[in-house]
Amino acid sequence: MRIGRVISWIVVALTMIPFFWLVYSAFLSAEGFYSGQPLKISLSFENFQALSQVNLWKPLFFSLLASSTVVVLQVLTSLPAAYALRAGTPLLGLYLFFFAIPAELMLVPLYGLLQKLHLLNSPLALVFPFMASPFMVFLLYQGMLKIPWEYVEAARLDGASESRIMFQTMLPLLLPELAAAGVLAFAGHWNLVLYPKVVLGQEFQTIQVALSELMRATSNNWGVLGAAALVTSLPIILLYSLFERYVVKTFQGGLK
Repeated sequence: MRIGRVISWIVVALTMIPFFWLVYSAFLSAEGFYSGQPLKISLSFENFQALSQVNLWKPLFFSLLASSTVVVLQVLTSLPAAYALRAGTPLLGLYLFFFAIPAELMLVPLYGLLQKLHLLNSPLALVFPFMASPFMVFLLYQGMLKIPWEYVEAARLDGASESRIMFQTMLPLLLPELAAAGVLAFAGHWNLVLYPKVVLGQEFQTIQVALSELMRATSNNWGVLGAAALVTSLPIILLYSLFERYVVKTFQGGLK
């Protein structure tokens, strides 16, 4: 057991090293990088001040709006789908099949579909294909498995409609799973790079695409790149910090 704990801490430490270096480099001046003694240089905010000259804020707000919209839509579509699975609709295998397909594999057919719908280079191209998520359906379905079905049957005997059962009986009991699914869905959509590069033009640049363009343009300015990467990571860090206990509770409870 002790060896297992030591290995767990080592794995966590190795995982955290790049993140700590990211935070440190964001506050490290250019002098610190090129002096050969970065630990002896005082920290500064000059890298964040340099970001004011970079076109980063418009993509940041655009990504915030797009990812938040996608999360809301995924919740609205996944909840009834998961409820239907829990009620006995035999489609779980199909959901798991689509869950296992790599997203990159769908890029070419999605591009053709969006072209026919005249949605290329439109903000809808970043929202429309992500309105439903097999992963969120599966996660909510797993949460519903933990809820005694007698609650649903009792509500039906009282004359409640299926939509009322879903939103007034099941939804309040699924808050941890909804929070966990929302955080993961936001992070998954927020971190898209290849897809928005292909379907969107420069006018609707997402934050990750803007960051990759900044890396290409200033490949040796590690301080500014670190500050930009830290700023782009803040929404996910804040979101996870707010709902961390729900995410942990969802996965700590196990999947059936």
